[in-house]
Formats: sequence, C-alpha cells, structure tokens
Amino acid sequence: MPFREKSPVIRQMLAGVKGFRARYYERRPGSMTQLVKDGQHPEILMIGCSDSRVDPALLTMSEPGELFMVRNVANLVPPYQPDGNYHGTSAAIEYAVRVLQVSEVIVIGHSQCGGVQGLIRLRSGEEAKDDFVSPWVSIAASALDPYIDAKTGDLSSGARPDGWPGVAERAVVRTSVDNLMTFPFVRERVEQGTLTLHGWWFDLGTGELWGLNTTSRLFELMD
Repeated sequence: MPFREKSPVIRQMLAGVKGFRARYYERRPGSMTQLVKDGQHPEILMIGCSDSRVDPALLTMSEPGELFMVRNVANLVPPYQPDGNYHGTSAAIEYAVRVLQVSEVIVIGHSQCGGVQGLIRLRSGEEAKDDFVSPWVSIAASALDPYIDAKTGDLSSGARPDGWPGVAERAVVRTSVDNLMTFPFVRERVEQGTLTLHGWWFDLGTGELWGLNTTSRLFELMD
C-alpha cells in the first residue's frame, strides 16, 4: 500500500496513544506491568452501546483492567442460544462470568439511541433497509409490546423517538437484563448470590444516570 499522509483525525488518535503511553507506561509503569504479569481480574462486565457519545469507561472514569467491556448496537443481550452460530456478545458474557468470574454485570443504555429508534421504526411498520442492524435490534422487539395499542397495533406516542425521554430505551435495558437470566451460568450465579445484574440508563442531555430497581422494574435516579 503506498504511503499516505495521515489525516487529522488519525494524527489525533496517535497523539492520544502517545499520551496513554506516557501516563501509564512512563509515569505509572507499575500499573501496566502488574496487569501484564498477573492478567486481568475485572469485577465488572459492562454491556454498552456502540454509540460514540457514550463510552462507559470514560463515563465511569475507569482505569485499565477495571472493566470487561462489550459494546454493540443498542446495548443488547440476546437470549441464550447455543446453536453453533456466531454470537459475539454471548461469548463475551460467557467469558466474563465463567472465566473471569466477574461479580457485577451492568447493561447501560442511553438517550437518543439510534438502534432503539430503528427498532421503533420497525415496530411502526417501516420496511427494513439494511442487512444486519434491523435483525439485530429485533432481539428487543418484545420490549415495545407494552406500548402497542391493542386495537390499532400502533405504537403509543410515548414510545416514539420524540415521546417521553427514555421510555423505549429503558424498556430495551430491561429486556437485556431479563435475557441475561436465560444464560444458565448467569442464572446459577445470581441465585447463588455471587453475581448481581444491573440496568442503567444515561441521559445525554443532562448527564444524569438512572438505575433499574429490579423489584419495582422502574428506573430511579442514581447519585
């Protein structure tokens, strides 16, 4: 491949790598040396959205080695389905729970989620015009069932992208948390009391974080 001058955005990325190296390899070499020597032992599996505006590591100001991360469109957890096909998110869940023995799993959604808006459009009858996104977000199609008018089959206004903030997105987080419990090795550890599941929703507009109360099934503002 012929040499090409680096674009401004790539130069910015490379400068960031240099800054990371300076911070963790030059000023604090012990932290990375320990991670290389002992391997990773995160306590948290974070399942987040691919959205560039919501990076869970930045949001929580986590250090290297603290989070085992999987990100996908609309922060979805598919149901347990060991059928021999490709299941990247399920593989990450299995590795985190069975191998790394994390003690916490957090599903974090956010406002203005494009994947959830795509799901809303699908449930509203719009024809899919993509190969992968629509089938993927349809995993959470049942999350919108409570907002479908039984007579007309239409979505209630509150679940639409311009409706009450977070209704559909929070419903998708609930569904992902529920789907986690379809994994036998997750359910077993939850029932043993060695694994706790969390659902979070982040408001891009205000910076507020809401948490799912697993008893009431409602979201509450977190400190």
